[in-house]
Amino acid sequence: MIALPLALAAVVLLAQTRTATVIAIGDGDTLRVRDGSRTLNVRLACIDAPETSQAPHGASARAQLQALAAVGTTVELRVKATDRYGRSVAELSRGGRNLNQALVASGSAFVYWQYIQGCDRQTYSRLENEARLKRVGIWGVSGGLTRPWDFRAGQRRPSANSSAPFGRRYTCKKIGSYDQAQVLLRQGHTYLDGDGDGEACEALRS
Repeated sequence: MIALPLALAAVVLLAQTRTATVIAIGDGDTLRVRDGSRTLNVRLACIDAPETSQAPHGASARAQLQALAAVGTTVELRVKATDRYGRSVAELSRGGRNLNQALVASGSAFVYWQYIQGCDRQTYSRLENEARLKRVGIWGVSGGLTRPWDFRAGQRRPSANSSAPFGRRYTCKKIGSYDQAQVLLRQGHTYLDGDGDGEACEALRS
């Protein structure tokens, strides 16, 4: 999961709606779909789910998105923009249900207030307040859960171990295993997380 670029806050695009088939779930707010002959990487608009490394909440958010939009199902995308990583930023719906809002209502994601433009602010606010009052999902965490945007910012801050702990550097190709890459990331090999999203070597994920 990567923060939406600041440029999106100032760009207003006409929304496009298209039908697509889910082919993979990335994390709690990213997925891949097939639109005809094209494959699109999608970042869900106006929400921010816990990072994969924010265990166990990142995995819970991903499981919730899988339940809402299982691989092979048909969904509608209301595309609002394309981010700097080439992903379609969109609201997702299935059977008339807004899945971005459903993730907020279930306590699986926060409203991403910095990038709420183009979404129904009033509805997102109401759903988040209801989830918070019910203490469901992320709102039931004792002491509160670090917001994913703050978590990513913390991951990007340089530290004594930010280059290569113990003097050894790895490459994703040489590691060859997504799980091992996450272990190395936790050990301080933060250079493996080139985009600062709290996840190392995403390309290795099967």
